[in-house]
Amino acid sequence: MQKQTFESPLGQSYVKAVLPNGLQIYIFEKPQYTTVHAIFGTHYGSIDTTFSKNGGKEITVPEGIAHFLEHKLFESEDGDAFTRFAETGAYANAYTSFDRTCYLFSCSNRFDENLDILLDFVQSPYFTAQTVQKEQGIIGQEIRMYEDNPGWRVLFNLLGKMFPSHPVHIDIAGTADSIAQIDDKLLYQCYETFYNPANMFICIAGNVDTEKVLKKIESGIRQCAPVQIKRSEFIDNEPVTEHLVTQELDVAIPMFCYGFKQKIDSPERSLKTRICMSLLLELLCGDASPLYARLIRMGLINDEFDSEYFIGHGYATVLFSGESNDPERVAAEITKEIGNLRENGLDKKMFSAAKCSLYGSAVCRFDSVEAMASQLTECAVADFNLFDEFKLLKSVTIDDVYKLLESFDDDNTVLSLILPRAKSDEAEEV
Repeated sequence: MQKQTFESPLGQSYVKAVLPNGLQIYIFEKPQYTTVHAIFGTHYGSIDTTFSKNGGKEITVPEGIAHFLEHKLFESEDGDAFTRFAETGAYANAYTSFDRTCYLFSCSNRFDENLDILLDFVQSPYFTAQTVQKEQGIIGQEIRMYEDNPGWRVLFNLLGKMFPSHPVHIDIAGTADSIAQIDDKLLYQCYETFYNPANMFICIAGNVDTEKVLKKIESGIRQCAPVQIKRSEFIDNEPVTEHLVTQELDVAIPMFCYGFKQKIDSPERSLKTRICMSLLLELLCGDASPLYARLIRMGLINDEFDSEYFIGHGYATVLFSGESNDPERVAAEITKEIGNLRENGLDKKMFSAAKCSLYGSAVCRFDSVEAMASQLTECAVADFNLFDEFKLLKSVTIDDVYKLLESFDDDNTVLSLILPRAKSDEAEEV
């Protein structure tokens, strides 16, 4: 087992260990806390629909299969993992995103038992034609539910226009047609590919003993040869051709998502780029920015307004979202402010304040074992040191941040709107 300890300027530390089978383990001891948060994850998300294993033939699987597999792993011949966790008093959950699938629990006691349950069910797949057919009905209902979810649709409608050739525009759960193609053989094939220890990670934060946990994991992980996975390289730099997409749903106020597609030259974004973009968004539309104050004063936004650097393997966009009775005006004001910053430069005092704000937010995350475990999963997926953020925040310059303004192309945007459903004539007469 290879082990490495990382220390922060705040006097805290965590351990990263790599087992001979390739499994990565991250443990952040917080002895002063009473709870523990643990995550067992795999580098396998909804965009991994085309891949090859150990140099074999490239295959394409149905959309939504990663999410389907997440659901099915909780089941076994003897029951389901949620029942087992309930008996220990632990909270358990799981999620599938675009680039990962994670299984987790939080507990304040009986940690060893809960870790045994986590290691057991994630490594014990049980699929049959009958149980798969049953799950297709359950996930089909989930897909239909999200079709009417305004917050979900406003994002995926935008992604569909912005990244039509990248699988990120496909709903994480897939479609009714795609999940109908999933069977037990496909599930086992994807499991044996992506749930290999060399493609997985365990992240734990809380009141634990690192050495004891490492020994327990080492004895509880299946031993098998590492697999070599080759994913398709999706880099979507095609120009946007449709700039507006609308849909009517049951909302009281129009919802919007306004995005600037970012041109990229490699599949991944560096941690420095992520930090610089976070600083830029704080300066552009953070709570203390002139733009935010102006939009609030004009009554164009409310406290639902938010911004995000939405990135992943082969795609990147900057998103602005919220509620507004005049979303087109909000989009115009955002575009105008970007032009003002590009022309007049960034305010040095605001830049210093933004760095302090981000530094403070990073420090506050260390007060939550859940936040720490989640941050460690980012380290595992993106391959960086948890404490690199502090070093980069100190070294990033105002010029580093200003350069990112060049990536905002006014002709490469999409505005997605969810509008209140029109009342029928019959309803109006009543």
